[in-house]
Amino acid sequence: MRLKAFLLPTALALALSGTPAVALAAPTDARPTDTVDLDVLFVSAHPDDEAGSLATLGQWKEKHGAKAGVVTITRGEGGGNAVGLEEGPPLGIIREREERTAIGRAGVENLYNLDRVDFWYTASAPLSEQIWGHDDTLGQIVRVIRQTRPEIIMTMNPSPTPGNHGNHQQAARFAAEAFHAAADPKAFPEQVTKEGLKPFRAAKFLRTGGTGSSSTGPQCATGFVPTVPTDQVFGVWEGTRSADGKTWAEVEVEARREYVSQGWAGSAAAPTDPAKIRCDFYTLVDSRVPYDPADTSPEAILRGSVLPPAAGALPRGSELYLTADRFDLAPGQTVEVTAHVRAPGNRALTAPRVSLRLPQGWTATGSGALRGAVPAGKERTVTFTVTVPAGADTNQQHLVGASLTTGQGAGRTDRAVRVVADVRGTLEPLPEVGLFRSWAGDSGYPQLDTLIKPVLTVGSGQSRSVRVDLRNHGETAQSGTVALGLPAGFTADAATKSYADLAPGATGAVTFNVTADASLPTANEGGTNGDYGITITTTSAAGSTVETGALEIVPTSEVPRAGHDHAVDGVASPGEYTGEELDLSRIWEGQATTPQDASATGRIAWTDDALLVYVQVTDDVLGKKVVPQDCKRQRRTDSVEIIVDPKGNSTDTSTVFKAGIFPVTDDPANGDPPCWQRDADNRQGPGATTAPGMTVVSKVTAPYTGYTLEARIPFAVLPDAIDPARMGFNVLVYDSDTQDLSSQSRLGWSTFTGVRADPYRYGLVTLPGLTPAQRQPSAPVFPDTSARSVHSPQTIAQSAVDGVAPAAVARLPERALKLTGQRKVAGGVQVTVRADRAGKVYLHTWDGDRSLGERTVQVRSGSAVTVLVPAAGGTPSSVLAAFEAGGAALARQVSVR
Repeated sequence: MRLKAFLLPTALALALSGTPAVALAAPTDARPTDTVDLDVLFVSAHPDDEAGSLATLGQWKEKHGAKAGVVTITRGEGGGNAVGLEEGPPLGIIREREERTAIGRAGVENLYNLDRVDFWYTASAPLSEQIWGHDDTLGQIVRVIRQTRPEIIMTMNPSPTPGNHGNHQQAARFAAEAFHAAADPKAFPEQVTKEGLKPFRAAKFLRTGGTGSSSTGPQCATGFVPTVPTDQVFGVWEGTRSADGKTWAEVEVEARREYVSQGWAGSAAAPTDPAKIRCDFYTLVDSRVPYDPADTSPEAILRGSVLPPAAGALPRGSELYLTADRFDLAPGQTVEVTAHVRAPGNRALTAPRVSLRLPQGWTATGSGALRGAVPAGKERTVTFTVTVPAGADTNQQHLVGASLTTGQGAGRTDRAVRVVADVRGTLEPLPEVGLFRSWAGDSGYPQLDTLIKPVLTVGSGQSRSVRVDLRNHGETAQSGTVALGLPAGFTADAATKSYADLAPGATGAVTFNVTADASLPTANEGGTNGDYGITITTTSAAGSTVETGALEIVPTSEVPRAGHDHAVDGVASPGEYTGEELDLSRIWEGQATTPQDASATGRIAWTDDALLVYVQVTDDVLGKKVVPQDCKRQRRTDSVEIIVDPKGNSTDTSTVFKAGIFPVTDDPANGDPPCWQRDADNRQGPGATTAPGMTVVSKVTAPYTGYTLEARIPFAVLPDAIDPARMGFNVLVYDSDTQDLSSQSRLGWSTFTGVRADPYRYGLVTLPGLTPAQRQPSAPVFPDTSARSVHSPQTIAQSAVDGVAPAAVARLPERALKLTGQRKVAGGVQVTVRADRAGKVYLHTWDGDRSLGERTVQVRSGSAVTVLVPAAGGTPSSVLAAFEAGGAALARQVSVR
């Protein structure tokens, strides 16, 4: 553990004493003398993403002195607000404060916000990357790593698994790329040549969670069974007691309750029965240092990186890792495996020799002896040729292990490879799954492909093409067949399809036409949690192999023209809606319900210029009414969400229409009318401006047993012209039984986990007889305003101490800004600002906890300006200043006389 002298008492002490925690609450007149030195860095997308790891980070800090920090790409401005009307940047500043207080309970002091915009809940990593910008955001994370030098980098799940937030996915992908880039002097070289930073080689990279099963209780770490046996999953039990006698599970719940704007203030208490307390799990994605896969102790993740190696192990700072020239290989083939050995910076490794540990029947050639000692700080490699047995089972992942012995100690490591058939047939990926697979392979993490279950959707009673992608991994051209195994109720145009003359290394495909019987249950009521399992059997001259996947059935409906006497009046009169009634009562997330607690039905119709939707909701408790000014984020309380994907082919919600409708508002002067707005779609904001001409009528029963909504949605407000043969459509119903703006149950028509962000899982409707007017698609409108670090006094206070510039941009030299003559005067603090270059200075009066006033001043090179920074509602103890010039920044803090 390497603590710098200028670091202060932890925010944990502040939090436990009841004072809101401020990460690294700076002393007055603080100037950083060095960059802060972290042990663990958690890379996340929003405030609260790290909440599930605070029990682990707190344990590590208290028991081992491990210092952790958090990178938060956005401040969560796109989230809801359960306690006020703030949104956008003001909400971001609130959420930053909540996060600093929460992580302070685990002893985490350093929080780095990157000022990227939080636009909305999406399931799309590519959309997140597009809006945030790849190179700039990655460069900021690399800069934080190079400045804070963490041994361990942690993040979330980078894969597009169902319901996984696209912002989370992209944050994790940035973290994975930064693990490599921070160590590469050719990556962001200006940070090295102009900013004076040094490349930094973090020891380990992990993602939160593990794919597999376990039980709760003290033995949960040792009892985890990974779905993929080669996964290295470590557990940390939350039942360990902290210094104040509480379990870390209890501390973590207290931390979660700090996120009051997100409705977490009422988080359930932690279990008191040790047998019911869970583990935090972490999956090792990459490691430069040796590790023992058999070590399941709570310190296993830290061993050899943050903690000293075990007795007899390689000296601290030694590296041992494997690379392979391919991940997939066929039986009988070879793979080149290279062992990388790097000596610590302060000593050589003598008599180094590497030996491999191979699965049974595998063989290897190669000496394993490195030529001479490995000099201090230098790397040597040795390469082996590993051969897979000709009769090896396919579709299996294996570990190739290596052991290094030296005169200074020994160590072990391993790397996963996968044995596949000569010709492998896999279900075609969804577009974003295909992009993820490409990213994983290109980034050196092909094993992450196992996180994704291949799945496609098909409309109930409809047909679709199902493509099987082929790749010849062998060394000779192959011909053969592909058989598609379908569950009962599905049929295909042929039992098998043939392929011919597929060259070595080449790809191909065969396509089946598959029909889902209309009698099969749809959405998450069908198959296993919505998945109807399928098999793909691919044969070639070399043999056969079986891959699995799934089909999901989305509900379908035929939408008729509205009756002649139709009126938007909140009543479905006879003849208005002649189509089928839609069942909107299925749960997709949250607590189960009874028909009286929450259930709903719906009907759809159309006119020449609009879509008509009628929803009837049965509900036993009316959740908190929002005031008209708070007509947003419909998922917080009782509401209905209507979704239209005009052509039924959107990959994310930026090309769909989503209307959130509250059946009633807290506006007694006007009769508590309904309100509606657009959210997380092609154009967001109040309904009157984003959906002109849309009308909504609501009828709420008295006494309360539910409500009905009727909406008219003009085709002109949709992002594109409708395809009458295939329009995506969904209705989601949110049920809240509380007064804290948090919903408990989520119901709907096409129901899957995370479905509101997954257009491919929406229902499909046809509109026979409709001839839509042709038009150009509307370009998406994205939020473009985020909270900025120069406006955050907490960020400035931290930056003044730890030396990482606000928003992790390039840091200006100390001479760039001087603050002098600061003194209290009537109305605030007078201070003289002098800069050595033109720029903008953001000033705050600060009482050690909150900003009492702020002032922004434009400065010129070499000139001094004396300004009054207001102070209200307290006594300022210091002045905070953030200086921006030429894309770089600097933070300062000076005491007030």
